[in-house]
Amino acid sequence: MKKNKKELPLRNGVGMVVLNDDNKIFVAKRIDNPKNYWQMPQGGVDKNEDYKDAALRELKEETSITSVKIINEIEKKLTYILPDYLIGIIWKGKYRGQKQKWFVMRFIGNENEININTKNPEFLDWKWINIDDLPKVAVHFKLDVYKNIKKELTKILN
Repeated sequence: MKKNKKELPLRNGVGMVVLNDDNKIFVAKRIDNPKNYWQMPQGGVDKNEDYKDAALRELKEETSITSVKIINEIEKKLTYILPDYLIGIIWKGKYRGQKQKWFVMRFIGNENEININTKNPEFLDWKWINIDDLPKVAVHFKLDVYKNIKKELTKILN
């Protein structure tokens, strides 16, 4: 029996705010949505995996970045719901959105460490952006998450 989309669970996820020395944020453009939307690295949490371990694993899988220092963990989990046209397509149709634990990290490596041409690439391009631009680059269904992160970052960095 096919589940009603409202009954689908939320995927347990993590998100990573990677800041450079100028407090600019790492964002990348997804291969499957190459319009002018950019996102911060994020991904799923494996069964019995700690959030912090998941965040570091996903960051490495998506960007090759390992030279980071976690500077903050955003207290509350942030949630987004997929638009109807993506439900049933993303995550093999098992989830209606994500509930994410976000980590703020300082990139302490050299930029040549960043490589989005990974084993299973998710991104076409990457760049550093100002905190104020975060809501401007987000895909519409992640906008509230990105506004919340901008608010949290402003508190952390001031």
